[in-house]
Parts: sequence; structure tokens; C-alpha cells
Amino acid sequence: MMLLAKAALGVGGALVAMGAYTFHEGVIRVDVDEFRAGGSHVHLWVPAAMVPMTMHFVPKHHLCEAAGHAREFLPVAQALFKELKNFPDAEFVEVKDDDQHVQIRTHDGKLQIDVDDPDEKVHVLVPLSTMDDVVGQLGDNAPGA
Repeated sequence: MMLLAKAALGVGGALVAMGAYTFHEGVIRVDVDEFRAGGSHVHLWVPAAMVPMTMHFVPKHHLCEAAGHAREFLPVAQALFKELKNFPDAEFVEVKDDDQHVQIRTHDGKLQIDVDDPDEKVHVLVPLSTMDDVVGQLGDNAPGA
């Protein structure tokens, strides 16, 4: 009985540690609401730590192909996401029309993209550290790297 309790305590502790690490990295949030007839409502929350980890399971030739397409932009993207961590709140784009609003900014260490339209609303929130990890992994797989 004591052995079972120790095993349960070990498994429980491991789950708590994994959960703490996973959510320490933040959450990627995607919300899409379409208001027209037959429109969809998608609300997706994914632990941000999953994205760089799952990239290890993507076949190498697919990563090399993606890195090849983005080769000329990767150094700029790497520098951008490293430096954006120093600016927790910065606004890049804000466009307001009569009934439409688009905003791209960083807020609390996350890249935030908001699109408000009478027919739909789209909100995307991604931690900058996740973007930095993904761009770094693509850079590591770039042809000639």
C-alpha cells in the first residue's frame, strides 16, 4: 500500500511539474467568430511550449523546405523577436475604417493581432518567446546553416 502511495505521489508531482513548465511558457490563443449565417466560432487555446516541441516531429525535409522559402527573412525575424522582448508594449499597425479595426501590437510579451469586422472577429495571441523558438528552429534547418 505504501508503494502505491509513493508511486501516485511521484506521478502526481511529475504532472504538476509538467503543467507548470507548459503554462509558464504561456498560451497561444486563437479566437475566430463569424457572425454571418452558417458562420463558425473557433476558440483554440494551446500551451505555447507544445509548438517548439512538436516541431521536432516534423519531417526534416519539410522544415528545410519551409526554411528555404523564408531564408532571406529569417535573420531579420530572429533579430526582431529577440529585441521585441525588450519592448513589452509596442504598437505596430492600427487601421480604423468606418466599421473595421485592425491592430497588431505586442502586449505583456505576446504578439497580439486583433481584427474586428461586422462579419467576423479574429484575435490571435502568441508569446514572443514561442515565435523566437520557432524562427530559431527554422534558422537551424535553413539550407547552408
